[in-house]
Amino acid sequence: MSVDVDVTAEHITRRIASTIDPVFAMIEGWRDVLERELAGPYAGALTGDGEPTAERLDPVVAALVSGELDREGSLITGAGFVAAPGFLADAPWHLAWWLSGSNTFGPGSGLRRLSTVDDPDSEQFRDYTTLEWWRVPARTGTRHLTGPYVDYLCTDDYTVTITTPVRVAGEMVGLVGTDLYVARLEQVLLPVIRESGHPCTLVNASGRIVASTDARRPTGALLRLEGLSEALAPLRDAVTVTDAASLPGGEAVVPCGDTSLALVLEA
Repeated sequence: MSVDVDVTAEHITRRIASTIDPVFAMIEGWRDVLERELAGPYAGALTGDGEPTAERLDPVVAALVSGELDREGSLITGAGFVAAPGFLADAPWHLAWWLSGSNTFGPGSGLRRLSTVDDPDSEQFRDYTTLEWWRVPARTGTRHLTGPYVDYLCTDDYTVTITTPVRVAGEMVGLVGTDLYVARLEQVLLPVIRESGHPCTLVNASGRIVASTDARRPTGALLRLEGLSEALAPLRDAVTVTDAASLPGGEAVVPCGDTSLALVLEA
């Protein structure tokens, strides 16, 4: 028996998209500010002698992200800018990334700067350009949603990271992005997806589970259904998909707008 995708399911996917879309818009706004600051008529404030520096850039990034990180009800738990290697004159490898001060998602808890190892000769150094949240946007030139994954660099918890390239004179000079706790997303999205009336699971473009009405399907695990990988392929290629796909087992895969997420409904 196959699942009929009704108006309720389509409404649910629109509500999922409406939860994620403001985060996309926010980081793209941050990107626009940084690109103007780095390339526009006021670039001297960040570059001084003509070369951009972390010393001048970091306060600008902190001012951009701090308000949202400490806002009551915010979905995000970390945010900032990651520089392309060699872009900043005083910091060849550099993350300007701030974390909310509490895992309880409450306001007023204060922010803290992510402590990183930026010396390539150190045993603790990690080349962030090999990680998915850097690698995919660098290849595609567009925003990307990574995860859920356990973020050992920042949160030590299941996290979704959204990143988008920052360009100067057509060259990618870094990424701006944000982290979202999956636990917080589940709090917001599970009541929504339960309204479908079907067992259903929200997955990313790789089929990794973000949230599910089935407790046997844990966050971060791959949802293994025949034909699912093929149905999600357009999302992995950043192709906009609006129509639902049917799987051989009767499941329906409904894209959630431009989020690269999809809702899988079962009979």
